Amino acid sequence: MLANYGFHEKLREYRVQLQPPQLPVTGELTRVTGQLLEATGCVARCGEICRIETTDGSIFDAEVVGFDDNKTCLMPYDDIELVPGSKVTPLGIKHRAPIGVGLLGRVIDSRGEPIDGHGPLENVEFRSLETTELNPLTRAPINTPLDVGIRSINGLLTLGQGQRVGLFAASGLGKSVLLGMMTRRTTADITVICLLGERGREVREYVQDILGPEELSRAIVVAVPADHTPLRRVTAISYATAIAEYFRDCGQNALLLVDSLTRYAQAAREIGLAAGELPVTRGYPASVFSKLPQLLERGGCTSSGSITAIYTVLKETDDDDDPVAESVKSILDGHIVLSRKLAESGHFPAIDILASTSRLKDAVTSPAQQQAAQRFLQLYSHYQQNQDLLSVGMYQAGSDPELDKAIELLPSLNSYLRQSIQQEMPFESCVTKLQSIVESS
Repeated sequence: MLANYGFHEKLREYRVQLQPPQLPVTGELTRVTGQLLEATGCVARCGEICRIETTDGSIFDAEVVGFDDNKTCLMPYDDIELVPGSKVTPLGIKHRAPIGVGLLGRVIDSRGEPIDGHGPLENVEFRSLETTELNPLTRAPINTPLDVGIRSINGLLTLGQGQRVGLFAASGLGKSVLLGMMTRRTTADITVICLLGERGREVREYVQDILGPEELSRAIVVAVPADHTPLRRVTAISYATAIAEYFRDCGQNALLLVDSLTRYAQAAREIGLAAGELPVTRGYPASVFSKLPQLLERGGCTSSGSITAIYTVLKETDDDDDPVAESVKSILDGHIVLSRKLAESGHFPAIDILASTSRLKDAVTSPAQQQAAQRFLQLYSHYQQNQDLLSVGMYQAGSDPELDKAIELLPSLNSYLRQSIQQEMPFESCVTKLQSIVESS
């Protein structure tokens, strides 16, 4: 537990400057129930930051998450030990964090505090994590492909600059490695990575082993492990999105990678249930499903730049009964599905190409590439549909010319879909290889 609430001195000064001239009404903490704090006697808005001073003089920050009659419900940013009688003082501002080019190459937490041991941040400014809604008629069209360096995605599931995509998979199928490959080879100007709810050791592994120092120099990592409070986990993804918006507004094309959106929804559920909301679907309160589109719609293209966003979504089973996964799938512009069957057979990246789709691939690809991709999927699908027949030896060669061609080209099809971590594959090379495979069919 921190003796003080550990924010930068700059942030403290900034908050003091923004406090209203009139003295805030100081309330008193009357109840502590798990992560939820209840205070009386103070007037604050939902989302406002309040300062809590304990009886031993320690100071912490908490955020207003709701109201109950004349009580103000708060949730702290850190795990703290409180007793009734602590003072609660509204600061008159909402959460703000450092944003700017000084974040490049740094690993920070949800408050913008460096956790990489490389000293304090420089060349940054404190901004609100909230944003104004984009007018849908002012959004620029998505018509430029984005090279992510993954052959199967570039050729068959082509993404456009400003597209929002979900990466659906269970744990242990290579989501983090796939995101690391995208970070290394993307043509985006800047990459913002949000590691939300990961195991503590995985943050270090991702930064040092998967990402590496060269790629980190043009990336920003916001890391909030699973042992942090739900409020900090929810704040992390809003912070990462605000950073991407800053670079988009500066005229750059940003790639936002979030791992994972499911853990964001789970943290939002913890906050909602603690504040007294009723669960409506699989234990999730209604506020979670209203926050998802508000968050996901912050990506896209504007006249100045773009945010291409890829969100991982955890699915422990193949059943379509996960409310978060189904809600996200209906909002995003496509989904990439990782298959446990492929992963167990040593097929990496384990992308189930038949279950995945990019809703904007036709808008960012040429007719020639579209025809080649369609023919590739036809052959691969035809083989998969008859795989059981082939495995028991019931098929006789020559009875189905299309299946014969699929069997002949299967090694080339699988080779195209497989790719090692070290293998480089620019966008044009992906398209050329795709066309050469299907030319003989």
